[in-house]
Amino acid sequence: MTQTCTPIDVAFPKQRNTSQARVVWGSRVVTVGGDAPVRVQSMTNTDTVDAIGTAIQIKELALAGSELVRLTVNTPEAAEAVPYVREQLDRMGIDVPLIGDFHYNGHRLLTDFPACAQALSKYRINPGNVGKGDKHDRQFGQMIEAALRYDKPVRIGVNWGSLDQELLAELMDENNARAQPWDAKQVMYEALITSAIDSARLAEKMGMNRSQIILSCKVSGVQDLVSVYRELARRDNYALHLGLTEAGMGTKGTVASATALSILLQEGIGDTIRVSLTPQPGEARTQEVVIASEILQALGLRSFVPSVTACPGCGRTTSTTFQELTQEIDGFLRGQMPVWRAQYPGVEKLKVAVMGCIVNGPGESKHADIGISLPGSGEAPAAPVYIDGEKSVTLRGDNIAQEFRVIVETYIEKRFGSHSTAKA
Repeated sequence: MTQTCTPIDVAFPKQRNTSQARVVWGSRVVTVGGDAPVRVQSMTNTDTVDAIGTAIQIKELALAGSELVRLTVNTPEAAEAVPYVREQLDRMGIDVPLIGDFHYNGHRLLTDFPACAQALSKYRINPGNVGKGDKHDRQFGQMIEAALRYDKPVRIGVNWGSLDQELLAELMDENNARAQPWDAKQVMYEALITSAIDSARLAEKMGMNRSQIILSCKVSGVQDLVSVYRELARRDNYALHLGLTEAGMGTKGTVASATALSILLQEGIGDTIRVSLTPQPGEARTQEVVIASEILQALGLRSFVPSVTACPGCGRTTSTTFQELTQEIDGFLRGQMPVWRAQYPGVEKLKVAVMGCIVNGPGESKHADIGISLPGSGEAPAAPVYIDGEKSVTLRGDNIAQEFRVIVETYIEKRFGSHSTAKA
């Protein structure tokens, strides 16, 4: 019996519907929101007073793929160092825009150090840390005035670890008067969203354009983040910065961030992202950039580096051969990207497969642009290579890894070099 089937819908993130902001340094313009790509952001963990050390880390973050980098501006000495950080980056040819992270005394630092205010490309303002009582609006206003004076966008970044306690107390009083009070978590959600949107509207009343404002409401729980951002996106269309704050270390931080951000991005929520990963001892700060990029690439939203498909290994695979080859090829491709971005436009969309045995190896290799299917345990040492779906050559012997790398390099030069037209 023949059945009539309807085509299965292809899943893809929903279209975003937010205002578009522009973050500028020199000739470099990074658009955020609207139909612009979802941007990757990171933050330094150096002492900003150490201008050289901070500039070096920013360079590393930028080369790893961070399109915006935030740095701490917490003291007069840090504010004084910011222009020197910018100067060092410009000398190194690193034009990544810098975001100043202000808490408690930002109104004074932006007023007292105009060179700092000018050298930054965006200001992060936390409404929970700009002052209490009648100082709150006045000191918040001083920061907005600086942004207007120097034509800088702002991120109004609310965090449940530093929420405006006066606002929270007011909302709790209102909640107690309800016939059916909300639970404490719902009141917290409301405080986060109200703080962000009310602050944004105050900034607009002072003369700031909506396109100069980005909002964030960061929490450290996955379900909490999803709930807050869904409601934030429903209520207004400011550009949104996503991040699971204090995500944690290692596997926990990576999985939690990927889970929360992927749910929201799939729903069309989010214009910039940061993975707030606690570095493991000795781990590079750039790991948070790699994870953020991988999230966007896994969702099909962006392409940053060639993707390497590899099987997990099983009893059929040789002990370490395909693992070592996968590691070598993946490391080689990532390491070359800072040069290849300019030399081989489009190379970030390359798909490579390194498979360990003949069960799924040939099929996966044919699906990739270029792939290799290594022999499994006890099989003949013959590894067919497939290029654009067709078998090209079979490698044998002890130099399979080196020979395959040469084939990959040759393929990239041929397909993405200036003399050729890359495939769509």
